[in-house]
Amino acid sequence: MAHARPRRRQQIQALVAAAMLLLSSALFTARLPLAVASARLVPNPTARLLLFAGLPSSSPLRAFCPRARPSPATCSAFSSATMAADNPLLVADFDFPPFDRVEPSHVRPGISELLTRLESELEELEKGVEPSWGKLVEPLERITDRLEVIWGMVDHLKAVKDSADLRAAVEEVQPDKVKFLLRLGQSKPIYEAFKAIRNSSDWESLNDARKRIVEAQIKEAVLSGVALEDEQREKFNQIEQELEKLTQKFSENVLDATKKFEKVITDKKEIDGLPATALGLAAQTAVSKQGHENATAENGPWIITLDAPSYIAVMQHARNRALREEVYRAYLTRASSGELDNTGIIAQILKLRLEKAKILGYKNYAEVSMAQKMATVDRVEELLEKLRAASWDHAVKDMEDLKSFAKDSGSPEATDLTHWDLNFWSERLRESKYDINEEALRPYFALPKVMDGLFTLANKLFGVNVEPADGLAPVWHSDVKFYCVKDSSNSPVAYFYFDPYSRPSEKRGGAWMNVVFSRSRVLARNGLPARLPVAHMVCNQTPPVGDKPSLMTFREVETVFHEFGHALQHMLTKQDEGYVAGIRGVEWDAVELPSQFMENWCYHKDTLLSIAKHYETGETLPEEIYAKLVAAKNFRAGTFSLRQIRFASVDMELHTTYDPYGSLSIYDVDRRVAERTQVLAPLPEDRFLCSFSHIFAGGYAAGYYSYKWAEVLSADAFSAFEDAGLDNEKAIEETGRRFRDTVLALGGGKSPLEVFVSFRGREPSPEPLLRHNGLLPVAA
Repeated sequence: MAHARPRRRQQIQALVAAAMLLLSSALFTARLPLAVASARLVPNPTARLLLFAGLPSSSPLRAFCPRARPSPATCSAFSSATMAADNPLLVADFDFPPFDRVEPSHVRPGISELLTRLESELEELEKGVEPSWGKLVEPLERITDRLEVIWGMVDHLKAVKDSADLRAAVEEVQPDKVKFLLRLGQSKPIYEAFKAIRNSSDWESLNDARKRIVEAQIKEAVLSGVALEDEQREKFNQIEQELEKLTQKFSENVLDATKKFEKVITDKKEIDGLPATALGLAAQTAVSKQGHENATAENGPWIITLDAPSYIAVMQHARNRALREEVYRAYLTRASSGELDNTGIIAQILKLRLEKAKILGYKNYAEVSMAQKMATVDRVEELLEKLRAASWDHAVKDMEDLKSFAKDSGSPEATDLTHWDLNFWSERLRESKYDINEEALRPYFALPKVMDGLFTLANKLFGVNVEPADGLAPVWHSDVKFYCVKDSSNSPVAYFYFDPYSRPSEKRGGAWMNVVFSRSRVLARNGLPARLPVAHMVCNQTPPVGDKPSLMTFREVETVFHEFGHALQHMLTKQDEGYVAGIRGVEWDAVELPSQFMENWCYHKDTLLSIAKHYETGETLPEEIYAKLVAAKNFRAGTFSLRQIRFASVDMELHTTYDPYGSLSIYDVDRRVAERTQVLAPLPEDRFLCSFSHIFAGGYAAGYYSYKWAEVLSADAFSAFEDAGLDNEKAIEETGRRFRDTVLALGGGKSPLEVFVSFRGREPSPEPLLRHNGLLPVAA
């Protein structure tokens, strides 16, 4: 029977084709798009092909497509027209990305066709390139922006809506994307044109933003291998392709290893101490993951995962020490064994980065990284050592306090406190010392109220209004909210998406903000002087449980403020040159300034009390509890500071002095760094590097120090508000407007140091950071 099907299909097609000849032109007119239908009569085979190209792929009329063999050019037009109609990645123009329509099946054909089109545009640009803004930078921005927007859609969906099909599609087209970027970065006509602008008599007449763009493009071209020839260039390009694959695989392994761990618990005694929120989440996970339809917070069963809300709850609250140990070890060894082992991938990444650096003429990869940052290797090491020295004694005291408290509490663990005990006993000590129970505070931090308070703060500081705009733009999940940012005249200046909740089955962990559209004069639409910026903010906080809203920990509140700080810099830019608008063109080690700056407002009394309202009663957080929160702000600050310094230091060492071909392993390096950055030595089986996505799958390679570097800037920036008087409304408003007009408005149009000096009136100092962290005595 199976063999008869093709013949039967042919017979049916012949009959249908014959019937088709009898159809009147009116039928075509009714079914075809206006532009095609207006032709009415179809005098030749090529015209018939174009007519059928206008049909949607699902149309039954496609069965009657004529069999005449078309020319290659006609095939191309036919294919492109069909793809553009059916594939949301090829829509010529949209106000907001069609996130809701993109499927994995769109990725291969869509990205391939997009790259073909961009390649053609690049070739045309190269043929007629001139060293002028209108003939070089503007057409180049159109090309690069189109790829960034469309690839950004795919990359974003992979982060928030991961699936095997999407992974496979991305893996297939990624080499072509990298190939195109290398082709673009290594374009000698474009490189020479930028150099000609730099060397022209008109150079001094360019504004700062345009000078920064030209200089950045020249530097990026060199770092992309434009000056390399033949074998060196070929080798460089192979390295870039391989690095792209490896970093992608690293990220996927971390996500899969995180998803893989599930511990089903049926005996409530095993999870004694877990708060109601965590029990509710664990029961909800049991319902969704394994079909335990009747699971409840009270009676279980419960599923513990390595997703942040679940993991943190266990480490802080589970009295079952064996459970804490099991979960801690699982978390610390993610992606370090079996088919998901990232150890070999890290080794390959480090070898390739070193080889790339040497091809480009640098001693190590850190020097490549620093070529586009504020800092130098020496200055980074100097800062990290200064902060390490200031933090060490405080961290030692933190550990002594913890051991004493555990001992005084009569715990048998007191004489042998280890890693899976630290968070548990830290939380008990904090509750005892400051009479603060973080879980008891959750009802005061319902997500809707937190967002209202955050938007009120933005209005006070920066004079903008944030309004819900749900339904205006397509979204990728029902959890996602969409907002419009308006200025004081009620005109839109930007938009952003907010995806707040953890979805461990499809969404990678952590929190981030990224660009959807950048502000751009060149890409202006709808009669506006510039295209408005659009961002997305993504978090992984505790989702709503039952009929309760998302009740946040104070740390989750800080995270939302942090990501909104990034979004503000992107959205409130006044820079119209797309290459340096918002966060684009800002040196990586300065980009955390606005985000960390915003975290400080979580401890500002008026701000916090405007947010902290009990979700059921509306009661404001009592002032005495606010005072305790402030008092507890620097609890174990030395320990937390050393933790970040460990990450930054091991990152720098792996990318400066470490020999990936030598006898030492990456874990040897980490243990050596830990000797001077960790009071409690890491476990021998510590494999946190295997899930250190920041440096092996993100943009922080030889750049994790940026958090501390920018923290110096952000603490000093906030001290301007302290100097003005945090209780002085007028002074706060004036200082906020100055912050907006400099740090948030100038984007990458000026160097970060110039921007900081424009706001602060002087160069940055690390003293405010040490003071804010309680690592220096407060001046009398």
